[in-house]
Amino acid sequence: MEKKAHLRLGRILLALVILVLVVVFLFTGIKKLFTKVIDGNHTVFLASFDLAIQAYDKEFKEALFIPRGTEVKKYEKQITNEETGKTYDRILYKDQEYLIDVEQTVENVKEAVKETDMYVRTPVTVYKNEKDYKILGHEKKGSHLSILGYDYLKEDGSVNMYQISYGEEKGYVYAKYLTKTEEESLLNYNENGVYDIHKDRKFSFELYGGSPANLDYYPYEKASFENNPLMKDAHSFYINGSKYIIGNIDAYIALAKANNVNTFVVDIKDGALAFEAEVAKTYSMSSFKTAMNSVENYKKAIDKIKEAGIYVVGRIVVFNDPIYAKDHPEDCISSTASQALWPSAYSRNVWEYNIALAQEAVEKFGFNEIQFDYVRFPESAYSMSKSPSTDFKNVYKEEKAQAVQGFLFYATDYLHRLNVYVSVDVFGECANNYVTAYGQYWPSITNIVDVISAMPYPDHFSKGSYGIAIPWEQPYNLISSWGSIAATRQKEVKTPAIARTWIQAYNAIHEPYIVYDEAKITEQIKALYEKGLNGGYIPWNANSSLEKYQAIAGAFKKDYGA
Repeated sequence: MEKKAHLRLGRILLALVILVLVVVFLFTGIKKLFTKVIDGNHTVFLASFDLAIQAYDKEFKEALFIPRGTEVKKYEKQITNEETGKTYDRILYKDQEYLIDVEQTVENVKEAVKETDMYVRTPVTVYKNEKDYKILGHEKKGSHLSILGYDYLKEDGSVNMYQISYGEEKGYVYAKYLTKTEEESLLNYNENGVYDIHKDRKFSFELYGGSPANLDYYPYEKASFENNPLMKDAHSFYINGSKYIIGNIDAYIALAKANNVNTFVVDIKDGALAFEAEVAKTYSMSSFKTAMNSVENYKKAIDKIKEAGIYVVGRIVVFNDPIYAKDHPEDCISSTASQALWPSAYSRNVWEYNIALAQEAVEKFGFNEIQFDYVRFPESAYSMSKSPSTDFKNVYKEEKAQAVQGFLFYATDYLHRLNVYVSVDVFGECANNYVTAYGQYWPSITNIVDVISAMPYPDHFSKGSYGIAIPWEQPYNLISSWGSIAATRQKEVKTPAIARTWIQAYNAIHEPYIVYDEAKITEQIKALYEKGLNGGYIPWNANSSLEKYQAIAGAFKKDYGA
């Protein structure tokens, strides 16, 4: 009997447990259903033609702006302002209820951007996709673009890249270069008369480099990477990519550490590749086969430099590339005015190759910065331009200076994705107030890149320049006079780059054959800093002669005052 009683009690308890569970389940379900009926909210995304949406409080007063693309909860029941008759959607954002104009929510975040038409404010590269450097084409200022979508929204609701219709294909362009109206797209940036400074400048006769009036001066936001601070006062060594120099890197590091040198500018490509780059197999097999170092040996050298706490800049000679030219004559300038095979700055294949190379170098070796040299047309561009036989391969009908500026937009936009800075070398002549025959115009370049590195080598100036009989005999006076002009160019745009200047660190190549010793190096650096060009210096010595660096090392120890 006792056993049966226990069994009966157990069944009763089990039944009670089951009953409780059923009641809880039913109650929870009913509560959820009840809540849904009462609250009726579900997840949506804010959508607009504008970056942010005006939200109102329950009293219909302006409360705050919420970026489009923001995920919120939307209530099924709307609310109407009895005074105005206007109806609003109710949303829950950060645990607070707000009102927004109706039809400003979508179910899919990819529909959060409502614009369907945009116009080109700054000439843009059209990318094949949003992920890499592949180029589909180019759109000129004022062009109309049909918007198909976008890659992602930033925190403020702005689009990073729009997907657009490009002929029969789809491409991507950076949104920052576009406007909503054709009228706005045709304007030039003229705050504080910036555009007026440049638009009418020209040389005493036509140089065929282009007009400054056709270049872009809109401020370009400079990069700043938390884990890669920009070297703002660089005391540098130039290290060429030869196997001997790369193999002897320990000696250069020791000399640098003892003499206040904090930066190495190391060749990635100067004619020959410094290492066996995989991308060269795709773009220029001859370049791959003639590379000077294995990846392993090159990496050992770069790793040692970085381990020594030295900032590393990778130098790439862009358009003066005879090895690539032999593989791809179709990308080169052809002219009876010159026999040189020179890849055209108009060629997007050449653009792609050099950015692909830069990306590989950054990813394999961890460069802090990429420096582009020979971002221009040949020195003989003037005579080429006068010759009817010349074919510059100008597919998009650009001026030379537009192509140079376009490449730098493209290079800087892409490499900033990799958290590295971009610098560019320019001729000393570029500091003058005209567009050079080879397409360089200082203000349009410094406005874009992070660092501008001019090359005012004293023995490259003609006798009598700046009233100096033999400029290379008086490097202080020469650089001081040139520096005043360069410093003026720096002030002619709103977002100038850091000026880090190449100095002459080789003996003069013209009579009188002046020896460039420590004193001559000191004179150049002193003049640069006095003129406010205080972003540092890079001594140019093509051989990267250790003996020369040892002889002039005392100049690097001095404090010139940044």
